[in-house]
This record gives sequence, C-alpha cells and structure tokens, in this order.
Amino acid sequence: MSISGSCHCGKLAFTLEDEPTEVMQCNCSICQRKGYLLTFAPADQVTITADAADLAAYTFNHHNVQHQFCKSCGCAPFGTGKDGQGNTVYALNLRCADADLEKLQINAFDGAAL
Repeated sequence: MSISGSCHCGKLAFTLEDEPTEVMQCNCSICQRKGYLLTFAPADQVTITADAADLAAYTFNHHNVQHQFCKSCGCAPFGTGKDGQGNTVYALNLRCADADLEKLQINAFDGAAL
C-alpha cells in the first residue's frame, strides 16, 4: 500500500510505494527544530510532484542532505541525499503525510553527535 504526503499548500508532494512501519527521529539541529519524523527510500520507490520554481533547498554541516521546502508555505516534506553507492535517496517527512503516526515505530538517532 502506498503513502502520500505534501507541503501545506500542496505544491510539493510525494508518494512512496510501500507504507513504512518505522521512522527515524533525529536530534540534530535542523530535525529537532523542524520536528521531522523521517523514512528513507531509494528514488525508484518515490514519486515527487513539484515544479522546480516552487522548491527551495537548505544544506548545512557536511552538505550531505538537501532539505527541500516549499517557497510558498515553508513546509519541508522531503529531502534528498546519496547512499553509500551514490544513488539518490529521499528522506520523507511523515509529519507531512497521510500516515497514522501512532502505528509507526519511532527510532531515535543521535544526529547531534555527528
């Protein structure tokens, strides 16, 4: 079963082929401030619907992840990065999705220690 999400105004959207059962809650400076609950998926399992003119990106620290956000409403439904083999991976913020967050296992990640 797929899962969909979007920014508040709907200009940025994603669909993930398979509904995740767990998410990562990171305590790094941006994830903590944004309240992200992230799941990660390879690009071939994610469909992004967005006009490039509506997207803005923010990177920091090692610049490994491009945190994408909507220029209109400011919501950040996803980010992009690379896996160990150089393949594109999406970090999908399930707080922007039609997911039942109560059913997900939340795994803590100490990103602040990196």
